[in-house]
Amino acid sequence: MAHSHSKYADFEGLREKAVALRRDGLSRRQIRDRLHVDNNDILNRLLEGEPAPEWTKRPNAKDDLRDRARELRLQGWTYDQIQVELGCSKSSVSLWVRDLPRPERRDPSEQAKLAARKRWEHELAVRDEKRQQTKAAATSEIGAMSDRELFLTGVALYWAEGAKDKSYARRENVQFINSDPSVIRIFRSWLDLLGVEPERRRYRVMIHETGDVEGAERYWAGLLKVDASLFMRTTLKKHNPKTTRKNVGEDYRGCLVISVLQCA
Repeated sequence: MAHSHSKYADFEGLREKAVALRRDGLSRRQIRDRLHVDNNDILNRLLEGEPAPEWTKRPNAKDDLRDRARELRLQGWTYDQIQVELGCSKSSVSLWVRDLPRPERRDPSEQAKLAARKRWEHELAVRDEKRQQTKAAATSEIGAMSDRELFLTGVALYWAEGAKDKSYARRENVQFINSDPSVIRIFRSWLDLLGVEPERRRYRVMIHETGDVEGAERYWAGLLKVDASLFMRTTLKKHNPKTTRKNVGEDYRGCLVISVLQCA
């Protein structure tokens, strides 16, 4: 025991050596081996106040998780919610966010609603992925359409969406209306197949009066790659204050009406 204490009798001299080695960029292990200091407490005292060299500092792999945990905590998330979201331990979450203010306690019904909403959002994402997979499989199965298939498809579209001839109103003309860009493209290809000249085609937008009329006209003209001068005056749908519209937002472009001159 006396021998152990005698090793560190000249503590100040030993500290000067330890500090010099530290400032030269040596690690704790290197200093310990160089000075033969086996006691960690003594080594801590020798290096007290001296920062570690940069090369010994390892990046913290959990820095991103910590930042995300603090962000979620500020949004009012509980420890349990953050733990599930980030897949880390609850003790780590507590360590990272303990200096932040505690969120206001929500009543159980509100927490249940939030949990149900999160589950539903996950379910919608899963359904959407399956939907996209189904569409891709169907597209691959159908492949390219032959002229006959396009002809029959166009006839069916006109049958469903075109003007109808009635005994009291003779409408033997082409007037097709739809809001789906893909359907519009197919109908245009059908007109091309039938040899209908572009100058005989006319276009008209039908859109709600609160919609972006000019934006819709630009969109449909760009889709068909035609001059806007071929567009007739836009038809505006009146707003019914008793109803709530769901066709709103940037994707709402109304319907496009395609007419063919001298088509009887």
